[in-house]
Parts: sequence; structure tokens; C-alpha cells
Amino acid sequence: MKAFQSRISTGSDSYAQNRADMLAQVDRMRSLEARAAAKSEQRRPVFDKRGQLSPRERLAALLDPGMPFLELYNMASYLVDDPDPETSIPGASILLGIGYVSGVRCMVFVDDAGINAGAMTGKSVDKALGAIEIALKQKLPFVHLVESAGADL
Repeated sequence: MKAFQSRISTGSDSYAQNRADMLAQVDRMRSLEARAAAKSEQRRPVFDKRGQLSPRERLAALLDPGMPFLELYNMASYLVDDPDPETSIPGASILLGIGYVSGVRCMVFVDDAGINAGAMTGKSVDKALGAIEIALKQKLPFVHLVESAGADL
């Protein structure tokens, strides 16, 4: 089998411009992710009063330290429920991704009760169904840290 040879010239001006443009988009996405985390963190007093960990703390406590966590569908619901790019919160009130729990790669789904008290958004179901589909196809255990918006589970 013949080895693949890239024709990309990493020293070209167009490569440098494309790279700079992509890094700017990644920075924008990270700032939007940080917006969701900050919004969730605003409910810290409620979590503290109840003796609860925040959703991100619960996720961190579950995952194996030092192992990778691949967040999925992190931009779900952005500009859907709130069309204003300056105030829209991505994530569909769910933290979701693939990480390691006791050495086992798992799909991990965490309701973010810090955003809308954990109520589902217009895209929450799509995000959840996408996670289930990936978990089934990849034969991943599915771990759901549930906290609802008041429904009696």
C-alpha cells in the first residue's frame, strides 16, 4: 500500500490564514462553552444550600483523574431558544461526552441543573438521542447523572 503524501504547504500564506481563522473560531467556541459554565455557576448558592455538588463537580468526581473527556454536542441549542448571539447559552442544559469511569470508556450524560434548573430545551432531546445512538454503535456503557427540574422521578 502506497503511503499518503499531503500536498498541504504549511509554510504558505493561505495555510497561515486558514490556521488563524480556525483558531479564532475555536477561541469563540471556547468562550461560548465558558458562558454556559458561568451561567451554571450562578446557581452555586442553591447547590451549596442543598449540600450538592455543581454539575461540573459531579462530572469531575465521576471521571477518572487525568484521563481524557471528549465533550459532544457542546453547541447544541445555541441560537435556538435565544436568537441573540450575545446571550444565547449553548449546551442544551446537558453536559455530555465520552470519558473514563473506573478505567472503562463510557458515554456520560449530566443534567446541568445550573441552567434553567435542568429543564430540557428545544434541543435537549436531540442531544440525548445522539448520545444514545453513539453509545449503542460504539458499545459504550451509558452513565446518566440525573437532576431534574422538579419532575418526580
